[in-house]
Amino acid sequence: MKLMQLYAAMKSDLQAIEDQMAITVASDLPTLSEASLHLLKAGGKRIRPIFVLLSGKFGTYSVETLKRVAVPLELIHMATLVHDDVIDDANIRRGQLTVKSKWDNRIAMYTGDYIYAKALTVITELDKPRIHQVLSGSIVQMVIGEMEQIRDFFNVDQSVRNYLLRIRRKTALLIAISCQLGALATDAPPRASHALYRFGYNVGMAFQITDDLLDLCGTEKAIGKPPGSDLRQGNITLPVLYALQDASIKDKLLEEIELIKISEGVANSAAAVKLVRSSSGIKKAEEMASRYIAKALKALEGLPDIPAKRNLADIARIVAKRSY
Repeated sequence: MKLMQLYAAMKSDLQAIEDQMAITVASDLPTLSEASLHLLKAGGKRIRPIFVLLSGKFGTYSVETLKRVAVPLELIHMATLVHDDVIDDANIRRGQLTVKSKWDNRIAMYTGDYIYAKALTVITELDKPRIHQVLSGSIVQMVIGEMEQIRDFFNVDQSVRNYLLRIRRKTALLIAISCQLGALATDAPPRASHALYRFGYNVGMAFQITDDLLDLCGTEKAIGKPPGSDLRQGNITLPVLYALQDASIKDKLLEEIELIKISEGVANSAAAVKLVRSSSGIKKAEEMASRYIAKALKALEGLPDIPAKRNLADIARIVAKRSY
């Protein structure tokens, strides 16, 4: 099943989540309300709500219950994007002006804080302590991941292991708990929630690696931001780390990265991007993403053979091959 077919099949439940997100972030303060709705209106893949809903199929499915998980998780993701754009000084997100660009950094920071807080008010409607424990612990880890990324800006000596630990916290964890909490919310068997967590974690790792590849190989129209944005911000991703292992281009690539660094992101990253594209770094990163997808599919094997299982497997395969 193609992703758009899956979205169409789940249209009413996804719309219930979309409507609830808009209601949740609405505010009596016009600027806060407009800024909060700005990114929401720009759309997105809504991959986390999809995972919540599909994982809920392994228990007693209820969209009223599941939206109290899906809405907070997607809002938390959105809040991190608003904050990220301030840190990265990014002007474009999903083809639209970022909150910090349309308003300013102060409005963006408080908007992100507001969305975070509103997300938590929704999930507290569920009387399931384990869900709150998992979510709060994950938010802590996500913040650590963001801090690690700042620490490693322009750090060309970091290891592949450091990169993987960082994206585990920054990206994979939220996707993993989207699957886990969907199962917990609907009282799915513990074995299912554990398997779904492993599935989500591995898909999340592949998702971020693919994002990093698209930043180097995609077009601005497809990815909604200028290619090479990560390098301009100092974010040394997996394809770049692998490219730096290529002795034939290492010195030139280091020189280009240093030029970007001393220009404080003003220098054009096209030359550095071209070098990475010409290296084996792209292929090696693609192979790493494929290994994570294989692990994700393996995690599903012990689950009941219901349509949701096949849908999750389809999404995993799509993640590895997506172009946006």
